[in-house]
Amino acid sequence: MLEIGTTAPEFTLPNQNGEQKSLSDFKGKWVVLYFYPKALTPGCTVQACALAEHKNELDSLNAVAVGVSADKESLLKRFEDKKELNFTLLGDTSDNQEMLKSYHAWGLKKFMGREYDGIHRITYIIDPHGKIAHSIAKVKTKTHHEEVLNFLKEQN
Repeated sequence: MLEIGTTAPEFTLPNQNGEQKSLSDFKGKWVVLYFYPKALTPGCTVQACALAEHKNELDSLNAVAVGVSADKESLLKRFEDKKELNFTLLGDTSDNQEMLKSYHAWGLKKFMGREYDGIHRITYIIDPHGKIAHSIAKVKTKTHHEEVLNFLKEQN
């Protein structure tokens, strides 16, 4: 995980609408930058829908949610449409997963005795000045939004 207080790495990735989005686009806001393995899978859907349901509360705390996976734009768009998501989804589809690696969100995973490279479900909360303010290494999909909102409320 990146250290608290360090500057969050800048990035530019395509969103679900094919637009290039950068971390600097959100300057002046708290950014809930969360990494998830794959759109439209059960755990990822629970996590995303909970954040979408609490968008008004995030707005009131001057915060935005930004989900990042290795999914292509077309899958991100289907995820947004099918689950009625109301925030930015980004896809790092580069061959070297540069952005995912810069946030320590890409690496060796184990599932049912098999090892493979993939996305770790982690979250960083970046302050309005671009610094890492909080990190969540072991995300629980059902309560992720509560942990995020509780932290943001403590900052206001």
